[in-house]
Amino acid sequence: MSRLATFIVGLALVVGVVFGDPVHPAQVRAYDTLTLGSRLNHVAVIGDSYTTGTDEGGLGPKAWTALAWYSLARGGVRIADDVAAEGRAGYVVSGDHGSIFEDLTDRAVKRDDALVVFFGSRNDDGVDPGLLAGKARETFDLARHLARTARFLVIGPPWPTADVPASILQIRDVLNAEARAAGATFVDPIGDSWFVDRPDLIGPDGVHPNDAGHEYLADKIAPLIRMQLSR
Repeated sequence: MSRLATFIVGLALVVGVVFGDPVHPAQVRAYDTLTLGSRLNHVAVIGDSYTTGTDEGGLGPKAWTALAWYSLARGGVRIADDVAAEGRAGYVVSGDHGSIFEDLTDRAVKRDDALVVFFGSRNDDGVDPGLLAGKARETFDLARHLARTARFLVIGPPWPTADVPASILQIRDVLNAEARAAGATFVDPIGDSWFVDRPDLIGPDGVHPNDAGHEYLADKIAPLIRMQLSR
């Protein structure tokens, strides 16, 4: 959802409450923490197919981002998001539409962002570690230039089994080092065993989360975002 759309939805709900326009109770209940004094948190998300969703699951309102915003709203944390994600994209490897994370960062990150979230990417498998480090550094530097006061949350690549290839661990380690150098909080889905022994959360392709997997991601990531915004 664009920031303009988020603002319009919030304004409509406030007008309905103040002037008595008929609003269905269920609609109000989902956003009953919205008040005129509530802070709107601008969040940018950069990612790959784990964020865009695929035919395996997570499309539209079933994406982890949409589910996380809903969960946060119920807890009183209002989000205006810009999500820029592209299947097959990484910090170095171009995605389905020719973008890398740096391009997506330039597209999504704005001056008033409170938080920038980077998620992935296993798509950089096989990339020279030095090149990966340099492109990650350039991406984080660009994000800092665009949003000087934002916090950064960098989520490394997940892997659906306990047998993680050495090349994926190398990606994780490079991103961990560059994230910390940029002053970001780094989260390690591999070290935290996201998806391990949970084949019910991965689609038939053995790679991408299904709808239940996106719910799982939202449950994991929403508290991380809440923590960053509360600092």
